[in-house]
Amino acid sequence: MKIISLAQYDPAIAQALNNELGRIEYTLDLIASENYTSVHVMQTTGSVMTNKYAEGYPNRRYYGGCEFVDTAEILAQERLLKLFKLDPERYHANVQPHSGAQANMAAYFAILQPGDAILGMDLAAGGHLTHGYKINYSGVFYKPFNYTVDKNTECLDYGKIRELAQEHKPKLIIAGASAYSRIIDFKPFKKIADEVGAKLLIDMAHIAGLIAAEQHPAPFEYADIVTSTTHKTLRGPRGGIIICKKEYAAAIDKAVMPGIQGGPLMHHIAAKAVAFKEALDDSFVAYQKQVIQNAQTMANAFATKGYRVVSGGTDNHLMIIDLRSKGLTGKVAETVLMQAGITLNKNCIPFDPEKPMITSGIRIGTPAITTRGFKEQEAKEVVDLIDKALSNYENQTELEAISIAVKDLCTKFPVYPELK
Repeated sequence: MKIISLAQYDPAIAQALNNELGRIEYTLDLIASENYTSVHVMQTTGSVMTNKYAEGYPNRRYYGGCEFVDTAEILAQERLLKLFKLDPERYHANVQPHSGAQANMAAYFAILQPGDAILGMDLAAGGHLTHGYKINYSGVFYKPFNYTVDKNTECLDYGKIRELAQEHKPKLIIAGASAYSRIIDFKPFKKIADEVGAKLLIDMAHIAGLIAAEQHPAPFEYADIVTSTTHKTLRGPRGGIIICKKEYAAAIDKAVMPGIQGGPLMHHIAAKAVAFKEALDDSFVAYQKQVIQNAQTMANAFATKGYRVVSGGTDNHLMIIDLRSKGLTGKVAETVLMQAGITLNKNCIPFDPEKPMITSGIRIGTPAITTRGFKEQEAKEVVDLIDKALSNYENQTELEAISIAVKDLCTKFPVYPELK
C-alpha cells in the first residue's frame, strides 16, 4: 500500500498542525493548566492503541483482543501508585477518566446521591467549575455550598470552612483549587469532614506534579478519594485519574465504567503510563523545584513593578495578578498579551467586582516555560516583557516589537527540536 503523507492527503489539517507547532515554539505559554509533553508521550497518543475498544478493566473486558492494552493499563496503574509512594494493598488507581472533570464526576457518582449537599471552594476564590459551580453538573445534580478565602490574607480560612460545614452538613467536602497560589493544608479538611460525617475528596489536578516531587504536602492519608488530571504539572497527556482507598475501589470503578464512560481511550492510558515513568526519574524533582522557583521569582518581580500579587506571593506553580492598579481588566490584558506573543488567561481575583468574562486579574503559571528550560533569569525577562506590553497596550508598534523579542527568547529554548 502506498503511504500518502498527511500534507498530501489533508493539507488543511497538516497546516493547522504545523501552525500549532509554530505557536508552541515561538510564543510563551503561561497558562497554569498547560504544559508540553515529551515526544514519547505524543508518539504514544498517536499509536495503534487508538484503535482498540476495551470496555471494562484489565482481565475483565467486554471485548476480545485486549491482552496488550491490558498490559498498558496495568503499567499505568502500577506506576501511578509508585509515583506517589502508595501501597497497592491499601490504595487503588483508576486511570480511565478522560479528564479531571470526569474524574470528579465519577467520584461524586460513587459516594453521593442526587441532591446531596457538597461543600467546595468558590470559583472566584480559586475553585473549579466541578466543585459546585451553579451551572456545572456539580451544582445541578447536587446541592452546592461554597467556602472562600479570608478577605485580608486571601488564604484559606479553615475556621470559617469548619463553620460552614457545621451549618450545612455536606455529604462531601472538596479540597483543591485551580487558581490558588498557597499551600493547602489537607489535615484540617479531614478533621472537619470527620466532625460533620462527610467524605473528603481532594482534587490535586494543579499540584499533582509538585506532590509527586514532594514539593507540596500529600493528600492521601487524609482523603477518601483523590482526583487529578495528568497534564498540568504532571506533564503528561490530557486526561484524568482517580486514586482512592481500597474500600472505595469497586464503587469508583463502577462509577467510571459503566457509570459515566464506555470504552476507555487506550492510547491515552498508554501515554499516561509513559508520563508516569518520566515522572519517576530523579530529574522530575529538579524540574518541580524549578517550577516553584520560577513562579516565586516572577511574583517578586511583579510586586517590584507595582502589581498586586493576590495573597502576597506563591508557594506553588502559579500566581494571580490584580490589574486594577494598572487600570486594566483581565480580558484586556489577555488580548493584549496574545498580540505580544504571550498566552495566559484572564482570572477572577477573590471577591472580584468584575464579571467572570471580564475579571480584574490574570493567572500566570510556570510549568510550560520551565519545561522549555527557563530559569530565574528568563522568568524575570518574561515579567519585563509582560509589563512592557501592558504599559503599551494601545501601541501596536510596540506590541509587535515585543512579540519579536518574545520569539527571539523562545528560539533560544526550543520545545521540540526533534520535530523541526
